[in-house]
Amino acid sequence: MQTSPVTIENLSQSVIAVPPLARDGAMKFVPEENQKIVSHIEQGGVRILLYGGNANFYHIRLSEYAEILAGLIQVALDDTLIVPAVGPAYGLMMDQAEVLKDFNYPTVMILPHQGITSYDGVETGIRHFAEAFGKPIVLYIKHDGYIEVENAKRLVDDGLVSFIKYAVVRDDPSIDPYLSELVEKVDPNLIVSGIGEHPVIPHLRDFRLNGFTSGCVCVRPELSAAMLKACKAGDWDLADEIRQKFVGLEDLRNEINPIRVLHDAVQLAGIGETGPAVPSLSNLSPEDGTRVSAAANDLKTC
Repeated sequence: MQTSPVTIENLSQSVIAVPPLARDGAMKFVPEENQKIVSHIEQGGVRILLYGGNANFYHIRLSEYAEILAGLIQVALDDTLIVPAVGPAYGLMMDQAEVLKDFNYPTVMILPHQGITSYDGVETGIRHFAEAFGKPIVLYIKHDGYIEVENAKRLVDDGLVSFIKYAVVRDDPSIDPYLSELVEKVDPNLIVSGIGEHPVIPHLRDFRLNGFTSGCVCVRPELSAAMLKACKAGDWDLADEIRQKFVGLEDLRNEINPIRVLHDAVQLAGIGETGPAVPSLSNLSPEDGTRVSAAANDLKTC
């Protein structure tokens, strides 16, 4: 596992895979199955793995956190950057900061909490965690109303942010006043598109973001990596041609549930046995599973 600080070059050179976490029937971390998933992603040329929403770190138990952190280190190549997540509750992430002191992860992502928050309160909470962790964090902007651009800018200016994952869904991703302001006040090289392949082209072409995260990359990593390469070369027609291959599975993720669909798709495509979904999520119904299996296998073989 890469232990050196995250660089702009890291974000530019690799898609950021956001894989599911494989568990057994007792909800325990399964090293062998997680190894299969990670190896499949690495063989496609991807060298950053972010364990956040798709791994359902939202509902992780503090008592299992150290075991999972230790397990993830063992399943990756030496040059693969692994980014675990913390939170979303303030108390939980502060306790997780204590656990992280026993490991050498260069950064972690703070999951965004919805509801009982304020802009300044979120900034303060992130500061407290970053100070306890002792390293910059990944700022995950997923919803309007979570954090203002000025709050984010202060965190970046104070050296507390390794990069920003921007994932606010817009009807038209090319029209985004918040993101326009963000890239004016924060170096876009520190920002990645965080909603899969759908908005990548306008995000990288129009807003100059430095890379993107993907769930479907777990099914077809070399294809997603080729899309990033095309974007970096300014070959937007090729990038869009590749993007179209992900539409079937991405549309099902948007229709049903992004996390649940990816969790089962990785298993249905024969990549690794992901096992049961952690409550408060659930696995797909048989009817949805049939549709997801078809889309996942189409993507895997196209």
